[in-house]
Order: sequence, then structure tokens, then C-alpha cells
Amino acid sequence: MRLLLAEMSKQMGVAFVVENKPGASFVLGTMDIVRAPADGYTLGYGNIVSLAVNRSLLEKVPYDVERDLSLISNCVRVYNMLAVNNSLPVRTVPELIALAKRSPGRLTMASSGNGTTGHLGGELFKAMSGTFILHVPYRGSAQAINDLIGGQVQLMFDNVPSIGPHAKAGRVRAVAVSGPRRSAVFPEIPTVAEAGLPGYETIAWGGIVGPANLPREIVARLQAEIRTAYASPALQERYRNLDTEIDGGTPEQFLALVRSETPKWAAVVKRSGAKVD
Repeated sequence: MRLLLAEMSKQMGVAFVVENKPGASFVLGTMDIVRAPADGYTLGYGNIVSLAVNRSLLEKVPYDVERDLSLISNCVRVYNMLAVNNSLPVRTVPELIALAKRSPGRLTMASSGNGTTGHLGGELFKAMSGTFILHVPYRGSAQAINDLIGGQVQLMFDNVPSIGPHAKAGRVRAVAVSGPRRSAVFPEIPTVAEAGLPGYETIAWGGIVGPANLPREIVARLQAEIRTAYASPALQERYRNLDTEIDGGTPEQFLALVRSETPKWAAVVKRSGAKVD
């Protein structure tokens, strides 16, 4: 988001001050936005977890997305990559499924944490393929990737910008990507769907939100500024290099995305028993 905000700052002649508020499955930061005045000066980043997954993942969510937030524009979409340890005798999705079915529970799948797209994308993969693979959650991607490289775990779903450089360097083996299309940076790697699991799709997404009842003219101005920023060829190139798709859609499109993703991931959470400690 910092790339987008830097471009918007130049356009609008204002400074954006970024305050990171991690923890509690993004609830802490989201509640800061919920409580903020509806004047357009306090905005937040809402992602797939805070806007679509938390409702089913957490025992209690202190906000209602449609009641307590103004959705302004979804900004980015990022695919996950299915990567395996180099020693695992697997190069394709069917080979991984066959190996997992021969040895139920013997393979371990790392993720950057419970409830992340890597975790839930892995659970969706397991459900659709009829396999049992043991989930090993970490606190962030770095240690999970290190253990994947070292062989302590055998496979992992993680955002392409995070794990992709390790695949390019040959430290892990890329098997597939999770989106509806192949990655721009890894065009030789098939999608999970085309590689053997039709209908599979997992995309991490996120965009700009504000407190409820944000005036329409403020929402329209911000969404227009986002679209103008994304029209910059230089900014587009920087996002391409990060293997991140830009969006910049309308508030209505953002709401439709949230509404379509919420039941999808609720079903995955229920089926897998996923929860956050």
C-alpha cells in the first residue's frame, strides 16, 4: 500500500501517515477505523481476513463490515504459490495429491499463521483433493519458509511476492499458483486449477476502507485518486515486479467481492475447524 499512498500523496498534495496496527487477526487496526470520525482523514487497509474471513474464524468479531465500515476501493490482488521442499519427489499437483493419499498425515504444510490465506488456501486444497496433510502454523512467513527450505516441513502455500524469490533462486520448488491466471513473473508455472484441481482459486486481496457513513463525495474523490494513481506506468511496473495485480474498482465492486468471498471462506473454516488462538 505504501507505493499507492506515495503516488496519491503526490497527486493530492497531502501526506499520508501510515500507522501499523498488527495483531488479533487485524481486529485492533480495524476497530481504530470503526471508531474514527467520518471525515476522510482516517482510513485503513481492509483485507480478505479482516473483511471476509474473521466473521467465521473468530468466536466474536466486534465490528460488522457493512454496518461499521465504508468500502472505498479494493486495491490489490496477490496469488499464492504452492511450493515444496526440493527433496520432495513432487513436481505437479497430481503427483502431490497422489503422494498425500498414499501417506495420509505424513506430509506437513507450513503457513504464515492460522487464518491466513496460505492456511485457508491449503485447507481448501486438502478439501478439494480429498487429502489429509498436517498443518503447521508459524508466526509469519520468514521462519515458515526457512523450515520449508530446511525440510522440517514439506510444502507451503504463501503469497508469490514472499516465497517467489526463493523459488527463483532454486531454494524451493514451485508447483503451482493459486489464481485464475498464471503469474506474470512465473508464466511457466501452471495454476492449481489447470494443473489438476479444477475450480480451485485463492487470492489475497485488500483495499482502502473508512469509518461508516463516510460522505459519498469523499468516497468518490478517494476512489478517483486511487484510479488515477494506478494509471501511472511507473507504478504499474513496480507492482508488476512485485507480482501484484492492481484493481482500483468501485465501492460497489468492493462490496460484491466481500459478499462473494465471505461464504466461500466460512465453508472452508467450518469444514477444516480452523481457528485463531
